[in-house]
Amino acid sequence: MEKLSAQAEEILETLWIATVEEHQAGYPLTDLDAGAEDAALQELIRRAYVETRSGRIYLRKEGRPEAAMTVRRHRLAERLMMDILDIQGEKGNDQACEFEHLLHEGVDRKICTLLNHPATCPHGKPIPPGPCCEEARRQGTAGVVPLTEVRAGQAGEIAYLAISDGQKMQKMMSMGVLPGNRLELIQRFPSYVFKVGNSQFAVDDVLAREIHIRDER
Repeated sequence: MEKLSAQAEEILETLWIATVEEHQAGYPLTDLDAGAEDAALQELIRRAYVETRSGRIYLRKEGRPEAAMTVRRHRLAERLMMDILDIQGEKGNDQACEFEHLLHEGVDRKICTLLNHPATCPHGKPIPPGPCCEEARRQGTAGVVPLTEVRAGQAGEIAYLAISDGQKMQKMMSMGVLPGNRLELIQRFPSYVFKVGNSQFAVDDVLAREIHIRDER
């Protein structure tokens, strides 16, 4: 089947978030900046992915798999831009929006594998799993999550540090917080207290989000 246009994918992404994550009953057409005759909207209607009623647009069950994969590509692109390429903030979001439309024909699988099957985007929103994630789980391959998503008492290998500040990185190195070392989270509140080797350290929420470990749950 022919690839959807970027504009159609953006509509699917909006509908997935509204329908699945925010539990809205339909989405106002006026909020999409797309009229009933909009080409991208008609593209989705022809495939029976969406339908419109009384000025609202609804995601049909036939469109859910494609919508989920559209959201998946966007959030993987965010992870790539912010965690690996260190393009942060609004610029990182903009770059992710452009790059997500290129993650077809297995490229998303390669990016997901490179990132070690992350469970969430940098903003903490879930990344819909793909076949590669299911396969990794069956094989016992761990995914990667920030320390803020780890339960107290859980341990895992440090995968990477998403830190651009040189002083912060030196602080982490002095603690022994380096890829390959094992980290055990002791507590989450009021600060994140963890153990590396025989030493315990405490960091705030901001720094904890920059430490990524392989999830062994």
